[in-house]
Amino acid sequence: MPDSSIVILIGGEAGQGLVTIGQLMSKALVRAGYEVVVSQDYQSRIRGGHNTFAIRTGVDALHGPCEKVDILVALDAETVALHKHQLTPGGIVLTGEIFALTGETEGLNILRVPFKKISPKAAHENVVALGVLAQALCKDLGLLEELLRQTFAKKGEAVIAENLAVLRAAHDWMGTQSHGFACMPPAPENPGERMMLNGNEAIALGALAAGCNFCSFYPMTPGSSVALTLAAKAKAMGTVVEQAEDEIAAANMAVGAVCAGARAIVPTSGGGFALMVEAVSLAGMLETPVVFVVAMRPGPATGLPTRTEQGDLNLVLYAGHGEFPRAVFAPGSVEECFYLTHRAFEMAEKYQSPVFLLTDQYLADSFQNAEPFDLSELPEIPGPLLEPENPGQYKRFAHTEDGVSPRAIPGFSTALVVSDSDEHTEDGKLTEDLDVRVRMVTKRLDKGLGLAEEAIAPGYIGEENADVLLACWGSTLGAALEARERLEESGTRAAVLHFPQVWPLNEDQFLPQLEGAKRAVCVEGNATGQLARLIRQETGFRFKDLVLRYDGLPITAAYILRGLESIL
Repeated sequence: MPDSSIVILIGGEAGQGLVTIGQLMSKALVRAGYEVVVSQDYQSRIRGGHNTFAIRTGVDALHGPCEKVDILVALDAETVALHKHQLTPGGIVLTGEIFALTGETEGLNILRVPFKKISPKAAHENVVALGVLAQALCKDLGLLEELLRQTFAKKGEAVIAENLAVLRAAHDWMGTQSHGFACMPPAPENPGERMMLNGNEAIALGALAAGCNFCSFYPMTPGSSVALTLAAKAKAMGTVVEQAEDEIAAANMAVGAVCAGARAIVPTSGGGFALMVEAVSLAGMLETPVVFVVAMRPGPATGLPTRTEQGDLNLVLYAGHGEFPRAVFAPGSVEECFYLTHRAFEMAEKYQSPVFLLTDQYLADSFQNAEPFDLSELPEIPGPLLEPENPGQYKRFAHTEDGVSPRAIPGFSTALVVSDSDEHTEDGKLTEDLDVRVRMVTKRLDKGLGLAEEAIAPGYIGEENADVLLACWGSTLGAALEARERLEESGTRAAVLHFPQVWPLNEDQFLPQLEGAKRAVCVEGNATGQLARLIRQETGFRFKDLVLRYDGLPITAAYILRGLESIL
């Protein structure tokens, strides 16, 4: 089945308002009933540089980003030069009449928009683009007008009226032009209530649904918006959000908050998480349930700070000195960002150990439409023991069959709660008794057995014993699903094996599928095939073929198919 989606790429410099255009248009499309997948590409600067906001939309289900462009909204000349090769036959370029376009433009369907004539105010440039774009898609302005009213509500009726007038003028002007672009298909009837949110917003909502009431962080792209979303809802939800002086302080604040009874999350990226590693070990020794969100970007060092990659699996998997249990989740969609965050808190509290959520810049910034989350289906998360049965005999690190000790909170009862970063006895007192040391290490590792038993099985999509099995993790899910569909259309029996949890691994959940496929290919956003190596280490299964991407851009179905050309 040919791709029926339409891709709108808005390009320009930081500070030109392209994100405003993109977000408002995306929201209008979602409210109208269309499917939406947004990908953002931006450079590490406040103003200038080349940024894009790509909206893929249509009436059919969409899995991930796309490389084609049907409408190119160019807020500067550079956007045309960089993206004209992506235009589809029949595609259109909407750009300003004052731009001197460079390079070959013959054959391009270019429409010059008189931004200054429609409104002389530079601040209205993005509203003009919105009106022109709405007319190009053959959409009325009802939803956009409603969104503009909401956007400028705090600025007063005069500002609202001014922007609405510009929007209508731009829409009317576009209606007089002959541009030859085919309209959007009719929107589905009665789409029902839907949301539009990005991965980081979904993580924040998942944390709140899990009862998170403390967040400490130091700003680092692309993890910061988890904390910013929590901060925006802090007053209503009773959540404390603290921007620490550095990442070391942020991680230790969270450990301390949990020891005092809070439920805490720490969002960061790879470079920030590297500084938190000692605190991760502290959480392991104190058996403290802290959730860390690591939004990956290309490294090492600062790398490409605003681009995407899946290069930090090994970092998170082995972070910390000494041995202690952990779980690592890797959501593949906005919905999974919500539900796996809730799961991360559940596992952290149940097994009293640090738990990690691995996402990346693409998913963190990718807006998608989603059905309202069903809170009634979420399991109840266990909490600390507020009143031990026998407070005088309470032992914080008491040996139990599953290694999980009763976790009391200081000050909530008469029980004495003693804990320390050194090795300790069952009642928390420091020790150098080597026999006790062995028993305590074993006790902590026993909790890992429970984490392994509750591991989420990889999702399998497609026929059994497929000709081609695409194994992937995290945000590569959408691209892999679409690549599978394209392979099926070409006559190749294909399947996808997606890992939403990358540690612990339970080989009984996926090894039969890997061994049953004629060709198993691991798709990852890194240079060394980190999941493929982990699977080989844990199961002995070796992927003979890999499709890897590490140029900072998200994996697309087209990228996977190009990678398979030399394999199949």
